Amino acid sequence: MNYFIDIDDTIFELIVKTDYYTAVGIPEAIAKVNALYDEGHRIVLWTGRGSTTGRDWRDLTEDQLNHYGVKYHELRLDKPA
Repeated sequence: MNYFIDIDDTIFELIVKTDYYTAVGIPEAIAKVNALYDEGHRIVLWTGRGSTTGRDWRDLTEDQLNHYGVKYHELRLDKPA
């Protein structure tokens, strides 16, 4: 099964709502995503980061995902705002 999962306010919490640099992982949510991955499901993280500004947040987002050990197959930054 494929799961498309948003990042902000789903597996990360933004401490300052307009600042992606303040994102921290939500351990319980990350554990659920990782469990789905381990069960063999396809995990696509789909975020609207940069959708309205055109700014590329991929490097920061990948660093955050790696830091918190989020397991996924694909990261998409083209979700409509």
